[in-house]
Amino acid sequence: MQPQTKPRGRGKWILYLLVLPLVLVAAYTWFSLTWSYSQGERAGYVQKLSKRGWLCKTWEGELALVTMPGTVAEKFFFTVRRQEVAERINNSMGQRVSLEYHQHLGVPTNCFGDSQYFVDNVRLVQEPTLPPTSTAMPPPAPAAAPAEATPPAAPPAK
Repeated sequence: MQPQTKPRGRGKWILYLLVLPLVLVAAYTWFSLTWSYSQGERAGYVQKLSKRGWLCKTWEGELALVTMPGTVAEKFFFTVRRQEVAERINNSMGQRVSLEYHQHLGVPTNCFGDSQYFVDNVRLVQEPTLPPTSTAMPPPAPAAAPAEATPPAAPPAK
């Protein structure tokens, strides 16, 4: 009797079928987190910044973009990945700030952040100043001085 031998390529295929998808997902995740679709700055007032998540804790924030006083604010949702940037944002609450961000599309899980906008830097900006407006009427032009009465000319002497 001959001892039974296992076919030699079967274990390798099972290993490839398990490892290859993991490698592909890891490569895709790395690419989506390092390649930036767009970058820019947004200015406004940070309304909220909190660290949240069940397993993966991330800093999630909300910036109110106010163009002029009295207008409805648009909200800009963002994620902060670095602790020192989150601390600087927390220290600037209530002040007008500019957030520098990179947009990453297609991140496969929200474990890296709930939004697609990742803030890298924050700086304080000055309040926008509006030109003074007045609804009062302009002051009237100064009135002309009344003409002085001139005495009648004397008749010519003969």
